[in-house]
Amino acid sequence: MADYLSPLAEPFAFENGEHGVLLIHGFTGSPAHMRPLGEKLRDAGFSVRGICLPGHGTDMEDMRDKTWQDWLLCCREAAGEMAKKYRYFTAAGLSMGGVLALMLAEERDLTACVPIAAPMRTTNRFRALAPAASLFYPTIHKRADGIRAGVDARYDIGYASFPTYSTHHLSVLMRKCRQQLSLIRCPVLTVQSRKDETVTPDSPDIILKGVGSEKKAMLWLEEAPHVCTISPEYEKIAKGMAAFLKEAER
Repeated sequence: MADYLSPLAEPFAFENGEHGVLLIHGFTGSPAHMRPLGEKLRDAGFSVRGICLPGHGTDMEDMRDKTWQDWLLCCREAAGEMAKKYRYFTAAGLSMGGVLALMLAEERDLTACVPIAAPMRTTNRFRALAPAASLFYPTIHKRADGIRAGVDARYDIGYASFPTYSTHHLSVLMRKCRQQLSLIRCPVLTVQSRKDETVTPDSPDIILKGVGSEKKAMLWLEEAPHVCTISPEYEKIAKGMAAFLKEAER
């Protein structure tokens, strides 16, 4: 069982420069999934904040009454605070967090946006049936032992089960994000692993072809699973992000 009392699962803030980076975890995850990346970005000269989305980081039951609007509002509030504080401001996120980061870029002028393993489509074909399925199967159990291969177990703090209906809210976010990608004008760096078992391989192409940005780039990972920010390749993500964000400041 995940230890949400662990300091690693708490929201974090690191001060180290005039470029603020908001890190947003994914569906059923916690700030722990973003902490190693945040520490590397801090060491590279960035100020970093990792938030905890409503209904996450406590108990799976807390997700049941949370909606996509709750998650987006949380990100908007954090973005508003950071945009006022720092000369440069970037939004980045893992999986659903990447979708939320893109939605922030659709709404406001960012220095850059970095969606990491952000789904425009997923390999789960039954996600659209979530509202009906939730009447008969209110909870989905991802893995019985809570152990996931290819990641640092110390930071893999997230729900092993989740409310079935919550996937409907994820679907809404993905659809709304895709519909407004052309509004994005800031530099965009997409990060995707070739071994991602959750996101369809065309998702990064949908993002890069859809955004209206002049500066856009793709960073491929070779072996990382979906939660790549706590995989052995997280340092590659941090290095690629740091270089891209420094360039975006110019």
